[in-house]
Amino acid sequence: MTIKSNNSFPWDIPETKPNRQLSEAMERLYDNYLTPRPEDNPLFTSFKYTKIEGFDYNNHDGTVSRRDPSKIINVDGVYYMWYTKRDTITPPRGAEQCTDKIPSTDWDLAEIWYATSDDGFSWQEQSVAITRPPKPGLGWRSVSTPDILVWKGKYYLYYQAFMEASGLKGDHCPVTLSSADSPDGPWTPCNEVVVQNGERGSWDQYSIHDPYPIVYKGKIYLYYKAAFGDRPDYLVGNGLAIASNPMGPFVKHPLNPILNSGHETTYFPFKDGIAAFAIRNGNESNTIQYSDDGVNFSIASVSSMMPVASGPYLPDAFTDSGFSEGLEWGLCHFSDKKDPSTKHSFLGRFDCNLMLNGGNKDMKETDVIHDPEVFFAQSLTSEQYEQRQQLARTQAKQKGNNDD
Repeated sequence: MTIKSNNSFPWDIPETKPNRQLSEAMERLYDNYLTPRPEDNPLFTSFKYTKIEGFDYNNHDGTVSRRDPSKIINVDGVYYMWYTKRDTITPPRGAEQCTDKIPSTDWDLAEIWYATSDDGFSWQEQSVAITRPPKPGLGWRSVSTPDILVWKGKYYLYYQAFMEASGLKGDHCPVTLSSADSPDGPWTPCNEVVVQNGERGSWDQYSIHDPYPIVYKGKIYLYYKAAFGDRPDYLVGNGLAIASNPMGPFVKHPLNPILNSGHETTYFPFKDGIAAFAIRNGNESNTIQYSDDGVNFSIASVSSMMPVASGPYLPDAFTDSGFSEGLEWGLCHFSDKKDPSTKHSFLGRFDCNLMLNGGNKDMKETDVIHDPEVFFAQSLTSEQYEQRQQLARTQAKQKGNNDD
């Protein structure tokens, strides 16, 4: 059938939806995304990564690990960030072999340290911020995954407080906090659980992980993750708890989970709403999402190679300004899992363009070229290789017999 040219979709893609019948795919292009072209979409970005200076990892033998960086704040011209640090006599050995000195996981037997920088690329490790209290204090086994809140001139670190080795019963732990009058401490623990686990049978009954506070609409919006279901058939979702005071009470939103996909929590003020990274797990992984109320999120863009456990630099995370331009950089972690005997994580920097004002256009690439070794690193296991090889031979033989 010949289609008349005046009914055809325009060659130069319109910025607004054409007044014509559209396929479902083209309807989505205009209805589901901020702009039809990803290059013009302020919530689309490609990510660039840079190794940072200032940290020693004991020749990457697995005994020293740094992971889960917090949001980055700037105080008097100095950048601050907090993170999980494990410095143990061995790398993780699993729940069956762990002891009071041998960690079960990468975040077991850890403490919370902090570092400073004047440029975001070179960092100076300062000291421990949150130490593990003596047993049976809250977090005696491990304190990890910190994030920062600045509220009415005071500083608050929210973090996970493990009371047993991770892996013994899953990854069960509560959330607590410590406070200080200065980002350099000293930090005073509250010694209380500040975000309660869900009731028995609920999706977050066992854990509230990755507490991530921002100030929105005059209140503390604390996002968190929980894994519902047992490994390997599990799913990670994100929830929201809201309070008017850093110590709570935190009231969980009745629509939880508010994200159906993702892993670690990364949220940032954007325009007059909240944007979020959904990475790694779920049907909507590798997306950046947006909500105009901080609760109901929709996919704004699809990206790739998104930062793991990212801690962005957000100048307006706590100002509640009512309108935010977005984010351009932060830190994340990388995990070396190739050799189980030296498993550990290390920090790096990511840069992006998630800015309303346009920012750096060369970070809007949709066709990101990877070294072929990136793909071949995702290789079949030897067992999978043998299974597929045998299957192919069997199928070829059956095809030959059928042809005869």
